[in-house]
Amino acid sequence: MDLRSEQLADGIEKISLIGRMDSLGGHEIDLRFAALVATRKLLAVVDLSEVSFLASIGIRTLVVNARAQSQHGGGLALANPQPLVAEVLKMAGIDSIIPVFPDVDSARSALAAAAKRH
Repeated sequence: MDLRSEQLADGIEKISLIGRMDSLGGHEIDLRFAALVATRKLLAVVDLSEVSFLASIGIRTLVVNARAQSQHGGGLALANPQPLVAEVLKMAGIDSIIPVFPDVDSARSALAAAAKRH
């Protein structure tokens, strides 16, 4: 599992996850993901387009860090999940906890709009 981060022009951080978020992959990125997301206030789009599998440990990583970001006053959105991953997110009810968008641009726009309202 790999994790890449880049700052977008509007101050939103794009975090790309690549690989399988199973017990091995989730463990590989858990600390790095938390260091990026849970330690400071930010607006982050998590690009899931290259995540081929999502297990419960991966869901836990996403939810725990989204809640931490919310407590800091920031926001987290998920973008572009593959169909299998999107189905897992929906079945687990994660889409009611963390907003899921079909692409990075719509997630970024929604985060930017929400930030302006607060």
